[in-house]
Amino acid sequence: GAMWRGAAAALLCLGAACLLRRGFEPRFRLLNAAELRRYRGAPGEPGLYLALLGQVFDVERGRKHYGPGGAYSGLAGRDASRAFASGDFTPAGLVDDVSGLSPHELLSIHSWLSFYSDNYDPVGKLVGRFYDENGAPTEALREAEAAIEEALKFQAESEQRKQQFPSCNSEWSSATGTRFWCSKQSGGVSRDWAGVPRKLYRPGSQGSHCVCVRSTGPPWGRPDSSQHSDRGDLDNPHLEQYEGCHPLAEQCVLTG
Repeated sequence: GAMWRGAAAALLCLGAACLLRRGFEPRFRLLNAAELRRYRGAPGEPGLYLALLGQVFDVERGRKHYGPGGAYSGLAGRDASRAFASGDFTPAGLVDDVSGLSPHELLSIHSWLSFYSDNYDPVGKLVGRFYDENGAPTEALREAEAAIEEALKFQAESEQRKQQFPSCNSEWSSATGTRFWCSKQSGGVSRDWAGVPRKLYRPGSQGSHCVCVRSTGPPWGRPDSSQHSDRGDLDNPHLEQYEGCHPLAEQCVLTG
């Protein structure tokens, strides 16, 4: 009906707006490093810009942070992508080379990029490491974006693993040793089951840590498997029982 058509038109319009915002607007510019250096917000300079992964933003609204004397003035007039991850604001850290950063550091750059896109106006692209003289993405940008993609995927997986295998509560006392137990809130994950303690081993990492495992119903992610044995995730190959504890006890005390 008409309503659906209206919604479809609105969606299309959103897509166009996104394209426009992405730098196809008339103000879209290509700057080189020397031009960008003139935008540090000092008297007589044309403005206050910074670049992140080669995208240039007008940060005039944040002058108290980025302008001369501001805590982040080192970021102005250049692409200091690496500093957004490392927090190193020395000349050695204020560089645009993001190779070899950890997934955690890449996610930090990703969230800063979202922050600038949401709060400041894009001006154009910086010709250099991330864009060529025609404003086309370079290999370095594609590698950075692929690494960020990978980090986001990894983050989503660990988030999912936390839901599937929340951490146990644990406490240690010299009298009784270590006590592990599960509750419906343990590991900071609110759920409708408590689960039983197990050691979880992760492929490629040393040691194990105590997690709570659902002990009834179908395995995680397979709600419709009719052949399951109503043992939840107890049969997951990465889990191991604690010796000397009943396999279905919600708490477990290890002496020593």
